[in-house]
Amino acid sequence: MNQILISEIFGPTIQGEGALIGLPTVFVRTAGCDFLCSWCDTLYAVEKQHRQQWLRMSSAEIFAEVRKLSADQPILVTLSGGNPALQPLAELIDMGHASGYTFALETQASITQDWFARLDRMTLSPKPPSSGMAYAADKVQACIDAAGPATEVTLKIVVNDSADLEWVAARRTEFPGIPLVVQPCNTMVGEQAIDISALNAKMRWLVDAVNAQHWYDVRVLPQLHVQLWGNTRGV
Repeated sequence: MNQILISEIFGPTIQGEGALIGLPTVFVRTAGCDFLCSWCDTLYAVEKQHRQQWLRMSSAEIFAEVRKLSADQPILVTLSGGNPALQPLAELIDMGHASGYTFALETQASITQDWFARLDRMTLSPKPPSSGMAYAADKVQACIDAAGPATEVTLKIVVNDSADLEWVAARRTEFPGIPLVVQPCNTMVGEQAIDISALNAKMRWLVDAVNAQHWYDVRVLPQLHVQLWGNTRGV
């Protein structure tokens, strides 16, 4: 059986961001990433210095933990990372679907997999200039194409400053048929305390900026989990 590199499995909690915000979910956070964003808040699932904490698990072992956490009641399973598109997740998704579970993927749209078409929902989060990472429109489109008509796709973009917002404007016209969510960037990484007042101020700025441009088709959402728990792991 395929081995999947896992950073942590936790929940039930709620989805803290994006189009599914507030929904009860169990998180399966895979380990390893092809990006290293300047404001990454899950470095423990990205940097190789943390790999001693990572586990190699089979699909059956992961699903057994999900079932245990959810009291064997079907729930949304969020596949996160790192970049979960690096992992062989088709078998896990099929296993969960057979028991009534649904699956949502969160990825930066840098890698495409055939199993995207097995997902119920997929959130693509291309990274803006403040991340320090490169952007490739053809890779985002490849992920959308791989998902096919049965998978619900949303774009979610973190916005840190006005340059990021200008970049969002281009993405909005580039993928007009895909729902777009924007959210303020949490730059307090690791164990740093969260400055909630500063984060709220950035949220208000983002709301005003989106409305000023008459982007009435764009949803502006907070990172609810950051508001509630900061950068605490496992919630």
